[in-house]
Amino acid sequence: MTGEAVNPKAYPLADAQLSITILDLVQQATNYKQLKKGANEATKTLNRGISEFVVMAADAEPLEILLHLPLLAEDKNVPYVFVPSKQALGRACGVTRPVIACSVTSNEGSQLKSQIQHLKDAIEKLLI
Repeated sequence: MTGEAVNPKAYPLADAQLSITILDLVQQATNYKQLKKGANEATKTLNRGISEFVVMAADAEPLEILLHLPLLAEDKNVPYVFVPSKQALGRACGVTRPVIACSVTSNEGSQLKSQIQHLKDAIEKLLI
């Protein structure tokens, strides 16, 4: 990560340990086809009510291009969190490009359900 200060608008920002956990779950969600990549796709999952939680990159330039997501997520009672690096988020999403936002979607018979619930609780603790 570069030495630049992270935008204070990127709240709540996950610490290093939580970021690793989030990116790990994002990677697993990719394998289970439970991930939508990009700000537009994340917006769609929120509007459709199928989003479990939203992950955004704090180093998106300009950050304002994804600041509609926290508002929408709060309306829909969906937890959201920022991770420091869009490059790392892109890698976790299984693509070579940086990804500024992604949404982990719900799926009834998913093996990730308990992990998603555990992570949602951790994200909600950040928002308090």
